[in-house]
Amino acid sequence: MKFSEMTQDSWAELQLYLDTCLIPFTGLTGNQSPAEATEALERLRDFLDTVEVPFKGRIMTYPAFHFAFQEMSMALNTICEQLKHSGFKYVVIMTSDGFLEQDKIPCADLVFSRSKLTEQMDEMKIASYVGGKVREMWKS
Repeated sequence: MKFSEMTQDSWAELQLYLDTCLIPFTGLTGNQSPAEATEALERLRDFLDTVEVPFKGRIMTYPAFHFAFQEMSMALNTICEQLKHSGFKYVVIMTSDGFLEQDKIPCADLVFSRSKLTEQMDEMKIASYVGGKVREMWKS
């Protein structure tokens, strides 16, 4: 579910079910041409689908962070902390092209980097791996 689909009344109703917040991170540097930025957004959209589609109704997708900057991990960590205070039990960050280190974002429950995962496994196994990690998070 997208954040823009939520009203104050529906949030009060659905908060018990929507316990997980998804933060997309594009990782643009400003050096990309418009065509390259579009391609990066499309890769991120496709990567987000690995979580948004199978777990619809349990995950709320928030607006994306598009540009990377030096204090990115600290900013994302602060946002994760604030989202948990606002009622989300879990916060997941996903990036297709950006580089993030989970240990520098301790308030995030999971951090997925598609580009990093493609170095570790076949592209066809990524969706299953990501889905499995999300399910494990919910069980803990």
